[in-house]
Amino acid sequence: MIEDQLTPPYYAVIFSTILADDISGYIEAANRMEVLAKQQKGYLGIESARNEIGITVSYWQTLEDISAWKNNIEHVEARNFGREKWYKKYQLRICKVEREYGFEKN
Repeated sequence: MIEDQLTPPYYAVIFSTILADDISGYIEAANRMEVLAKQQKGYLGIESARNEIGITVSYWQTLEDISAWKNNIEHVEARNFGREKWYKKYQLRICKVEREYGFEKN
């Protein structure tokens, strides 16, 4: 979760998913990927929500950091397993965040 505002520019990886019927092992793998991502160079945070469509947005300092995460061997294995078993569909988008602002009521 992003607790403070980040300083642009940085990158957002938007991962939208529709799960298959059999998701055994999915929650554990997703939790493991979050723990592993937090250990990667350039990782800035993550936000996610799930109903019929799941959306996870991870934030990174550079495109090179995103590429290194994409090629992390444990992440590659989880992604391949996801294609075989957990996902009916997914879409990934990489965006450069140039500006941000927000509001929080206390």
